[in-house]
Amino acid sequence: MEIIYWDSLDKESKSIILARSQSDIASVSPTVEKILDGVRKRGDAACKAYTLEFDGTDLGDRSLAVSEDEFASAAEILPQSVKTALTKAIEQVRRFHRTQRNDRIEFIETAPGLYVAERATPVPSAGLYVPRGRGSFPSMLYMLALPARIAGVPELCVVTPPLSDGSVDPACLYAAELCGVRSVYRVGGAQAIGALAYGTETIPKVSKIVGPGNVYVSAAKRIVGVVVDVGLPAGPSESVIIADDSAKPWKIALDLTVEAEHGADSQALLITPSGELAERVLALIPELIDELPEPRRSFVDRVFAGYGGIVVVESMQAAIDLVNDIAPEHLSIRTEEPFAELSSIRHAGEILLGEHTPFSLANYAAGANAVLPTGATARTFSPVSVRDFVKHSSIVYATEKGLSGAAETVAALADYEGFPAHSRAVRRRSGE
Repeated sequence: MEIIYWDSLDKESKSIILARSQSDIASVSPTVEKILDGVRKRGDAACKAYTLEFDGTDLGDRSLAVSEDEFASAAEILPQSVKTALTKAIEQVRRFHRTQRNDRIEFIETAPGLYVAERATPVPSAGLYVPRGRGSFPSMLYMLALPARIAGVPELCVVTPPLSDGSVDPACLYAAELCGVRSVYRVGGAQAIGALAYGTETIPKVSKIVGPGNVYVSAAKRIVGVVVDVGLPAGPSESVIIADDSAKPWKIALDLTVEAEHGADSQALLITPSGELAERVLALIPELIDELPEPRRSFVDRVFAGYGGIVVVESMQAAIDLVNDIAPEHLSIRTEEPFAELSSIRHAGEILLGEHTPFSLANYAAGANAVLPTGATARTFSPVSVRDFVKHSSIVYATEKGLSGAAETVAALADYEGFPAHSRAVRRRSGE
């Protein structure tokens, strides 16, 4: 890894850093289209064939659906320390997400006798994608399942890649049970997205698909987006730290490796106006990489050779401007007064303030959702929340006085736009 001096880069080099791994999606799309077509035509059989081809797991005659016995077994074999941690983390995430539900219908009188409101109702069904290829992610399960449950989604299912023996990660099953989810299917990758979008003999077609994944999953979600709502773009992990010379280099170095260990297609950047901090962090990184076991060591190594690194800019304002251009998934502000910089950040999936708020805290147990928009889509998308699983209906009520008062406005606009039936509907009611 080398220190990058931003102002010395040409336009093309800057664009590569800004584009990051999302640009890889186009290259895998032809392969993904074939997978999706196979699932659409052959259902469960295609899911099993692709699971063998890509994951190396032969499901044979085993059902894609996880059985009740498997749920019970997961609870028995999971260490108590993990069960306790899951219970505590889930409660903290549930506590925050409960504040996002709003069942109130509040009418606003927009004119005398004319009342307007909104009502929120849950989507009819949702499929939650929980990745596994680079690790086990029970945290992703509860980050998705809790807001869906709080929203009141009546039909909820989880898809997740199986382990090598065809089983599903026991921590994921235990988390699913704690969140009230009993429909779990052992399939991942693009084939899982296809199953949720089109339906198979075992896996139901859903109204919405939510969850993070690799470039194949991201490509699949883009393609099936014409037939199903695929929610926020949540692809390979991204993290940015902005820091001044008040930051502790060893803490910065530790945190710089956190999101990088998700996979070689992750992004991990330190952006700082301090050349001294950059040099000190750079010196610490090799030892931290060497401490990691495989495959995490190789992942971090490749990240810092590709979409990661240390960027030196002219000023803290330049660092903030660059962050807003990147619109990262995860942002950590490590300055003397992080709340001062907060007001200038416009685009980031999550913003973590200060040296005591590492990415891993927010990933698991702070309470905020850890499924965040990637690929610069934090400019227009938000973290997963209860709001992702509800839609709103407008409600309008008018008294006779309300209609009478609005009739002239409605009729004039309808006449201008050339809709005589619209105009007639209010004129004749008002006695004209």
